[in-house]
Amino acid sequence: MNNFPVCIIGGGPVGMSLALNLDSLGVKCVVVNREPGVLVQPRGSTQNARTMEHYRRLGISASIRKLGLPQEQVTDVVYFTRLDGREIARIPMPSEAEKMRAVANAAETDQIPEPLLRCNQMYVEERVFEHLHTRPNVTLRFGWTCTAWAEDADEVTVEIEEAATGRTETLRCSYIAGCDGAGGIVRSQLAIAYSGEATNADQAYLSRAMVSTHIRSAEYFRASPHRLGWQNWSLNPSFRSNMVSLNGRDELILLTQLPSVDHTPDEALISHRFLTAVGHDIPFKILGHWKWIPGRALVADAYGRGRAVLAGDSVHLFSPTGGFGMNTGVDDAANLGWKLAAMVQGWGGKELLPSYEAERRPIGLRNTNLSKIFSKQVGTLPIPDWIDEDSDRGADARRTAAAEIAHFSEEFASIGIQLGARYDGSSIVVSDGSAPPADDPFIYVPSACPGGRAPHVWMADRTSLFDHFGPGFTLLSLAGAREEDASALAVAAAKRGVPLKLLSVDSRAARELYGASLALVRPDQHVAWRGDRLNDPDALLASVTGWGGAAG
Repeated sequence: MNNFPVCIIGGGPVGMSLALNLDSLGVKCVVVNREPGVLVQPRGSTQNARTMEHYRRLGISASIRKLGLPQEQVTDVVYFTRLDGREIARIPMPSEAEKMRAVANAAETDQIPEPLLRCNQMYVEERVFEHLHTRPNVTLRFGWTCTAWAEDADEVTVEIEEAATGRTETLRCSYIAGCDGAGGIVRSQLAIAYSGEATNADQAYLSRAMVSTHIRSAEYFRASPHRLGWQNWSLNPSFRSNMVSLNGRDELILLTQLPSVDHTPDEALISHRFLTAVGHDIPFKILGHWKWIPGRALVADAYGRGRAVLAGDSVHLFSPTGGFGMNTGVDDAANLGWKLAAMVQGWGGKELLPSYEAERRPIGLRNTNLSKIFSKQVGTLPIPDWIDEDSDRGADARRTAAAEIAHFSEEFASIGIQLGARYDGSSIVVSDGSAPPADDPFIYVPSACPGGRAPHVWMADRTSLFDHFGPGFTLLSLAGAREEDASALAVAAAKRGVPLKLLSVDSRAARELYGASLALVRPDQHVAWRGDRLNDPDALLASVTGWGGAAG
């Protein structure tokens, strides 16, 4: 038998992120994944600002930013009748190079140190997978399947089997984390159901069944007299499709709706759809295609039970609109990782692990709901038969469609969704009685009101405040803070075994942004407590690590 504190079932982006979060706090884990490596299959192409902050915290954001699209390629979303037809509307968005130039010149209190990155998930997963091989606390069992697991009072027994050889292995763990998706063995054995909407009502796009197709074609990138974007939509009476650039040179993904749920994708249909969307014949090669169900907004009724916890697609299923699915899962992993580490290392109390569901399930509900709304926008957009005509009614149709499309821009931004997750009312967040900012998916208001993401500040040397946080808790001492408060908390943390870094920040802007002399920041960069005086350090630590009690 092999013993690991945590066994992660599923080595997708969420499972791998959870492993890195555990590793950052010195906790060993094993990742069991059915495939021998990461999937070379295009999926989501949005690594949002919060995900990139997590990757920065884990030391890999800079290398990830070199992947995918060329640095100078704009990331516009463009709507055509056909690529060689008429441009209906364009949502302009900057290139990666433009975004990073803006970061270099950002104001001291700018809140986006890591802008959203347009890079397909398959490239990012490959880079994360490579990084996992360098981490001393992570053991990889890729090419292995979890065939059974059982929990007793003290631990979890996990049976795994290697596909290539048939050999088996028994793992003994303190906790098992199901990051193995909708059909995974962990959620299935727990008999936890999803609630919500399983699909969209019948509409012209993003209902019934969709097919994604990986295509290689250098000619595609020269097929339009218009400037292509990152996403290039074809909206015509025959059907609508979306073509998403992967590397900016010769690879893309085509997303189109199938005639029926029972339809099996075939190359003749997909080839016809692709060439119709382009508008003329060009050479291309289909590298693969797969079906999926659009319009889902499903959230699990529970995020775990006992020594088993769930994250990612195991607890929420999205429509891809908005790019929220994988990013919500990575944020799950950041919340869950430090709590599992605390339980393994003995400084987490009985209320800590249950706080994972209490904090993250409302975020799952919030994010799936907005994604569902976005999926209905594009699917119900009216496209009259004459939209491509060189006529007055054709021009009117295009103007009408463009006016509707102008409302779609937040699907590709939604900064409130990216950075605005809050855990107000959590048992491990100490309220100071202040009112949190309103939950607006399109607006992010930085606030150190306990429960939200710690506000960002650029330091005098142009490093990010976040770069100076410790892997565990961080106590920020701002203008007016007493040294004895920081020292007392350090002593209490040492007695409890709570990892704590003391960080003094000499910045008037930071003091104004945080609204207090002291702020205690959790390992996931959310504010756990703030105040001007610390009356009872031990009670505070007990509260924020799940032991209960009144904080002071």
